[in-house]
Amino acid sequence: MVAERPRWSIAPYLVVDDVVATANYYRDRLGFDYDRFWNDPPSFCMVRRNGVCIMLAQLEQGGVMRPNRLVDPEGGAWDAYIWIDNADALNAEFKAKGVKITRHVSDRPYGCRDFDVEDCNGYRLCFGQDTGDD
Repeated sequence: MVAERPRWSIAPYLVVDDVVATANYYRDRLGFDYDRFWNDPPSFCMVRRNGVCIMLAQLEQGGVMRPNRLVDPEGGAWDAYIWIDNADALNAEFKAKGVKITRHVSDRPYGCRDFDVEDCNGYRLCFGQDTGDD
């Protein structure tokens, strides 16, 4: 009997100004789901899709979001890279839902076919599939 390999995962923690609006954006535009909001008024939510979890947190002080691209001199830094099965299909799904695509799907020199989107808070997410060309 072969022992099952331990599985690791990670959940980016994004600070947002409106956790309810952001969770609904992730649900309605990016196809994520959520079970609940924490606290009253709501200040935390975990959105999930296909095993990926992103934590959304609203602080008492607004206007403190810091997408990585804002401090990157070239403006292209991601806040999360999400490995997926089919970049072209997901790109088409997002386009149909009016998601802001900031870099179109393409093959990259690091062995992935990927594309970038910007969420309703300016966070940059890259969705990519491994092409095995690394």
